[in-house]
Amino acid sequence: MTGIWRTSADLGGLPGFGRVEPEADEPLFHASWEPMAMAITVALGASGRWTIDHSRSARESLPVERYRANTYYQIWLDALETQLLRYGMATTEELATGEMRIPPVTLPRKLAAADVAATLARGAPTERPATAPARFSPGDRVRTSAAMPTGHTRLPVYSRGKVGVVRLVHGAHVYPDVHATGEAPPYAEDPQWLYTVEFDGRELWGDDAEPGTTVSIDAWEPYLEPVSPQ
Repeated sequence: MTGIWRTSADLGGLPGFGRVEPEADEPLFHASWEPMAMAITVALGASGRWTIDHSRSARESLPVERYRANTYYQIWLDALETQLLRYGMATTEELATGEMRIPPVTLPRKLAAADVAATLARGAPTERPATAPARFSPGDRVRTSAAMPTGHTRLPVYSRGKVGVVRLVHGAHVYPDVHATGEAPPYAEDPQWLYTVEFDGRELWGDDAEPGTTVSIDAWEPYLEPVSPQ
């Protein structure tokens, strides 16, 4: 199989992968190098050189064979290397040898060790002022887009072209599909209304769904179209 795996969220709902079997007392990390991979990824994300949606897009755009063969943090590490090369922050030789060969680049921000806990606790709020009224309200029936975009999106494949019911309206938030584009800050945010949409499991997976199953996803307004009441 060749090609690009578009979104990690797809794996959780696609058929053919078997049941999810939680690991009893699962540790936070499974290998000694994983905490460092996470720390470097978070620190560089806080630098402002790219957004979290750029990072997610880089992970999703790995070749499908590589994506499916990697562990969770191997995917993070591969995507981070892609970002470092893309923005001229490292060379392939440096990544191979672990030795710096080019001068460091100037970054918009620097995350100091003393500020890590407060920065993580604060997070990065994505709510923004709305530029238009919300199109949907709780109780509205909606259908998700069936399109298969080539860029970053937060709409899982298994939920595309499906009918659900709006349960919550979260306000206008940064639109990931746009936020993942652009080569230099400031990055476009294009705030869009965000909704929690609930689906019956049978709508998503037909007779294979467990009886009584419901699934809720957070979906931005451009993903949704109205459906006439039953």
